[in-house]
Amino acid sequence: MIRVMVVDDHDLLREGVTACLNGYEDIEVVGTAHSGEVAVEQALELQPDVVVMDLIMPGGGGVEAIGELSRLAPDVRVLALTSFTEAALVRSALEAGATSVQLKSVSGDDLAASIRMTAVGQSALDPSVTRLITNDRDILRGLTDREREVADLLATGLANAEIAERLYLSVYTVKNHVSNILMKFGVNSRTELVALILNDRYSRGTGAPPSA
Repeated sequence: MIRVMVVDDHDLLREGVTACLNGYEDIEVVGTAHSGEVAVEQALELQPDVVVMDLIMPGGGGVEAIGELSRLAPDVRVLALTSFTEAALVRSALEAGATSVQLKSVSGDDLAASIRMTAVGQSALDPSVTRLITNDRDILRGLTDREREVADLLATGLANAEIAERLYLSVYTVKNHVSNILMKFGVNSRTELVALILNDRYSRGTGAPPSA
Protein backbone atom coordinates (compact mmCIF):
# COMPACT_ATOMS: atom_id res chain seq x y z
CA MET A 1 0.00 0.00 0.00
CA ILE A 2 1.39 3.41 -1.02
CA ARG A 3 0.69 6.02 1.65
CA VAL A 4 -0.05 9.41 0.08
CA MET A 5 -0.59 12.92 1.36
CA VAL A 6 -2.45 15.49 -0.77
CA VAL A 7 -1.61 19.19 -0.46
CA ASP A 8 -3.63 21.94 -2.16
CA ASP A 9 -5.18 25.20 -0.96
CA HIS A 10 -8.39 24.58 -2.95
CA ASP A 11 -10.75 22.40 -0.94
CA LEU A 12 -12.60 21.02 -3.95
CA LEU A 13 -9.46 19.94 -5.77
CA ARG A 14 -7.87 18.51 -2.61
CA GLU A 15 -10.99 16.50 -1.82
CA GLY A 16 -11.40 15.42 -5.43
CA VAL A 17 -7.84 14.14 -5.72
CA THR A 18 -8.20 12.39 -2.37
CA ALA A 19 -11.41 10.63 -3.40
CA CYS A 20 -9.91 9.65 -6.75
CA LEU A 21 -6.75 8.16 -5.25
CA ASN A 22 -8.62 6.27 -2.53
CA GLY A 23 -10.37 4.42 -5.33
CA TYR A 24 -7.16 2.51 -6.12
CA GLU A 25 -6.49 -0.65 -4.12
CA ASP A 26 -2.76 0.04 -3.72
CA ILE A 27 -3.02 3.73 -2.73
CA GLU A 28 -4.21 5.20 0.56
CA VAL A 29 -4.47 8.92 1.30
CA VAL A 30 -3.33 9.22 4.92
CA GLY A 31 -3.49 13.00 5.23
CA THR A 32 -4.24 16.33 3.54
CA ALA A 33 -3.05 19.90 3.98
CA HIS A 34 -4.03 23.32 2.65
CA SER A 35 -0.59 24.98 2.72
CA GLY A 36 3.07 24.14 2.38
CA GLU A 37 3.77 24.95 6.01
CA VAL A 38 1.07 22.61 7.30
CA ALA A 39 2.16 19.99 4.76
CA VAL A 40 5.69 19.86 6.18
CA GLU A 41 4.40 19.51 9.75
CA GLN A 42 1.99 16.72 8.87
CA ALA A 43 4.41 14.90 6.57
CA LEU A 44 7.01 14.77 9.35
CA GLU A 45 4.39 13.23 11.61
CA LEU A 46 2.70 10.88 9.12
CA GLN A 47 5.75 9.93 7.04
CA PRO A 48 3.82 9.24 3.80
CA ASP A 49 5.54 7.54 0.89
CA VAL A 50 4.49 10.30 -1.54
CA VAL A 51 3.30 13.87 -1.08
CA VAL A 52 1.20 15.24 -3.96
CA MET A 53 2.10 18.92 -3.69
CA ASP A 54 0.49 21.97 -5.28
CA LEU A 55 3.17 24.53 -6.14
CA ILE A 56 1.29 27.83 -5.75
CA MET A 57 -0.33 28.27 -2.34
CA PRO A 58 -0.71 31.02 0.25
CA GLY A 59 0.76 30.48 3.69
CA GLY A 60 3.84 28.64 2.52
CA GLY A 61 4.35 27.74 -1.12
CA GLY A 62 4.91 24.30 -2.56
CA VAL A 63 8.48 24.86 -3.70
CA GLU A 64 9.55 25.96 -0.23
CA ALA A 65 7.77 22.97 1.30
CA ILE A 66 9.49 20.60 -1.12
CA GLY A 67 12.85 22.00 -0.08
CA GLU A 68 12.00 21.56 3.61
CA LEU A 69 10.84 17.98 3.09
CA SER A 70 13.99 17.16 1.13
CA ARG A 71 16.03 18.43 4.07
CA LEU A 72 13.98 17.07 6.96
CA ALA A 73 12.41 13.91 5.49
CA PRO A 74 14.52 12.75 2.53
CA ASP A 75 12.68 9.41 2.35
CA VAL A 76 9.39 11.17 1.55
CA ARG A 77 9.00 11.54 -2.22
CA VAL A 78 7.20 14.53 -3.74
CA LEU A 79 5.05 14.65 -6.84
CA ALA A 80 4.43 18.30 -7.76
CA LEU A 81 0.97 18.91 -9.20
CA THR A 82 0.50 22.26 -10.93
CA SER A 83 -1.59 24.13 -13.47
CA PHE A 84 1.28 26.52 -14.29
CA THR A 85 3.59 25.44 -17.10
CA GLU A 86 6.34 27.95 -16.39
CA ALA A 87 9.91 26.77 -16.85
CA ALA A 88 11.24 28.68 -13.83
CA LEU A 89 8.57 27.27 -11.51
CA VAL A 90 9.00 23.68 -12.70
CA ARG A 91 12.78 23.95 -12.55
CA SER A 92 12.59 25.35 -9.01
CA ALA A 93 10.39 22.43 -7.90
CA LEU A 94 12.80 19.86 -9.33
CA GLU A 95 15.82 21.63 -7.89
CA ALA A 96 14.10 21.76 -4.49
CA GLY A 97 13.77 17.98 -4.56
CA ALA A 98 10.54 17.02 -6.35
CA THR A 99 10.81 13.58 -7.94
CA SER A 100 7.93 14.05 -10.39
CA VAL A 101 5.84 16.83 -11.94
CA GLN A 102 2.34 16.46 -13.38
CA LEU A 103 -0.26 18.95 -14.55
CA LYS A 104 -3.60 19.22 -12.78
CA SER A 105 -5.28 18.15 -16.01
CA VAL A 106 -3.76 14.65 -15.57
CA SER A 107 -6.21 11.73 -15.56
CA GLY A 108 -6.79 9.71 -12.43
CA ASP A 109 -5.12 6.63 -13.89
CA ASP A 110 -2.07 8.60 -15.01
CA LEU A 111 -1.80 10.31 -11.63
CA ALA A 112 -1.96 6.94 -9.88
CA ALA A 113 0.69 5.55 -12.23
CA SER A 114 2.89 8.59 -11.54
CA ILE A 115 2.50 8.10 -7.80
CA ARG A 116 3.58 4.46 -8.14
CA MET A 117 6.68 5.55 -10.06
CA THR A 118 7.43 8.35 -7.60
CA ALA A 119 7.12 5.99 -4.63
CA VAL A 120 10.03 3.90 -5.94
CA GLY A 121 12.14 6.94 -6.83
CA GLN A 122 11.39 7.05 -10.56
CA SER A 123 10.66 10.42 -12.15
CA ALA A 124 7.26 10.87 -13.82
CA LEU A 125 7.07 14.04 -15.88
CA ASP A 126 4.13 15.23 -17.96
CA PRO A 127 5.26 15.37 -21.65
CA SER A 128 4.62 19.12 -21.81
CA VAL A 129 6.79 19.58 -18.71
CA THR A 130 9.56 17.55 -20.34
CA ARG A 131 9.41 19.73 -23.46
CA LEU A 132 9.39 22.85 -21.32
CA ILE A 133 12.51 21.81 -19.44
CA THR A 134 14.28 20.68 -22.60
CA ASN A 135 13.62 23.95 -24.40
CA ASP A 136 14.63 25.95 -21.35
CA ARG A 137 18.00 24.20 -21.29
CA ASP A 138 18.92 25.73 -24.69
CA ILE A 139 22.47 26.94 -24.13
CA LEU A 140 21.87 29.96 -26.39
CA ARG A 141 19.20 31.42 -24.13
CA GLY A 142 21.79 33.55 -22.30
CA LEU A 143 22.73 35.42 -25.46
CA THR A 144 21.26 38.57 -26.95
CA ASP A 145 19.02 38.17 -30.01
CA ARG A 146 21.84 39.29 -32.33
CA GLU A 147 24.35 36.97 -30.66
CA ARG A 148 21.92 34.08 -31.09
CA GLU A 149 21.68 34.86 -34.81
CA VAL A 150 25.46 34.92 -35.12
CA ALA A 151 25.83 31.69 -33.12
CA ASP A 152 23.18 29.95 -35.26
CA LEU A 153 25.02 30.91 -38.45
CA LEU A 154 28.37 29.91 -36.94
CA ALA A 155 26.92 26.47 -36.29
CA THR A 156 26.14 26.09 -40.00
CA GLY A 157 29.83 26.61 -40.83
CA LEU A 158 29.67 30.14 -42.23
CA ALA A 159 32.74 32.39 -42.02
CA ASN A 160 32.60 35.85 -40.45
CA ALA A 161 32.36 37.55 -43.84
CA GLU A 162 29.44 35.33 -44.86
CA ILE A 163 27.66 35.98 -41.56
CA ALA A 164 28.19 39.71 -42.01
CA GLU A 165 26.61 39.52 -45.47
CA ARG A 166 23.64 37.52 -44.23
CA LEU A 167 22.92 39.86 -41.31
CA TYR A 168 23.85 43.11 -43.10
CA LEU A 169 26.62 43.81 -40.58
CA SER A 170 30.26 44.74 -40.90
CA VAL A 171 32.85 41.99 -40.47
CA TYR A 172 34.25 43.95 -37.54
CA THR A 173 30.85 43.84 -35.78
CA VAL A 174 30.54 40.10 -36.38
CA LYS A 175 34.02 39.55 -34.95
CA ASN A 176 32.99 41.45 -31.81
CA HIS A 177 29.85 39.33 -31.48
CA VAL A 178 31.88 36.12 -31.89
CA SER A 179 34.34 37.28 -29.22
CA ASN A 180 31.49 38.03 -26.81
CA ILE A 181 29.90 34.63 -27.44
CA LEU A 182 33.19 32.81 -26.88
CA MET A 183 33.66 34.69 -23.62
CA LYS A 184 30.13 33.88 -22.40
CA PHE A 185 30.58 30.18 -23.12
CA GLY A 186 34.13 30.06 -21.75
CA VAL A 187 35.62 28.50 -24.89
CA ASN A 188 38.72 29.57 -26.78
CA SER A 189 37.84 28.99 -30.42
CA ARG A 190 34.92 29.03 -32.80
CA THR A 191 35.52 25.32 -33.41
CA GLU A 192 34.89 24.58 -29.73
CA LEU A 193 31.84 26.83 -29.81
CA VAL A 194 30.32 25.09 -32.84
CA ALA A 195 30.94 21.68 -31.27
CA LEU A 196 29.25 22.85 -28.07
CA ILE A 197 26.16 24.11 -29.92
CA LEU A 198 25.85 21.01 -32.09
CA ASN A 199 26.26 18.65 -29.15
CA ASP A 200 23.62 20.57 -27.19
CA ARG A 201 21.13 20.42 -30.07
CA TYR A 202 21.74 16.73 -30.58
CA SER A 203 21.28 15.97 -26.87
CA ARG A 204 17.94 17.82 -26.95
CA GLY A 205 16.83 16.00 -30.11
CA THR A 206 16.78 19.18 -32.22
CA GLY A 207 19.72 18.48 -34.47
CA ALA A 208 21.79 15.83 -36.23
CA PRO A 209 24.68 14.19 -34.39
CA PRO A 210 27.90 16.24 -34.69
CA SER A 211 30.44 14.83 -37.11
CA ALA A 212 33.53 13.21 -35.66
